[in-house]
Amino acid sequence: MDNLSAFDMIGPVMIGPSSSHTAGAVRIGNLAKEIVNNEYQEIKIYFHGSFKETYKGHGTDRAIIGGLLGYKTDDPNIKDSLKTAAEMGIKVEFFPIKLENVHPNTVKLEITDVDGVNTTITASSVGGGKIVVTRLNNTELNLKGEYYTLITFHQDQPGLIAKISEILNIYNLNIAEMQVLRERKGHQATAIINLDHEIEDQILSLIRGIPGIKTSKLIKPLN
Repeated sequence: MDNLSAFDMIGPVMIGPSSSHTAGAVRIGNLAKEIVNNEYQEIKIYFHGSFKETYKGHGTDRAIIGGLLGYKTDDPNIKDSLKTAAEMGIKVEFFPIKLENVHPNTVKLEITDVDGVNTTITASSVGGGKIVVTRLNNTELNLKGEYYTLITFHQDQPGLIAKISEILNIYNLNIAEMQVLRERKGHQATAIINLDHEIEDQILSLIRGIPGIKTSKLIKPLN
């Protein structure tokens, strides 16, 4: 009988032995790929809790990198993802970490893209392949990859959110959920807007042109 790896045990729907530690990890990588939206130069991965204790046996390391490379949960190439990343010239490192007030299956990603832009993402695999991003850079949020999500980083000022909503209304884009956060009054704020439909590039350009918006990201839902 041939030797089986952790990635050969479940079958075609999910590669790996655990929906939380492998499938969920792949989906965290998938969502991080959407957020960064660029090629990678360096990826540092910090495992907390049960991820830290079992990531090698459950293949969580390969699952996270596979997700970042764009593989889906049933892709057999996941098991070779570390080798593939190395061949692409991506520097990958893994570290243990202890985080406060987070789910046991939590990972912190520090990603540097080829343009030198740094993105820090903290995310948890909460069971059954479901995930949630709880922090993006210095901003707390609740991003599950279930909607088209518009994220804006902007100056906290009166009327800006109304201008975003007006543009979305003109183009008949329905807001499913919205969360607006700020560091403090008059300083940087973040809007997380979940939409029922994708935003076309021309609409994104209008939103990005609103005075006070520093940058924005459109994140597509996970399959």
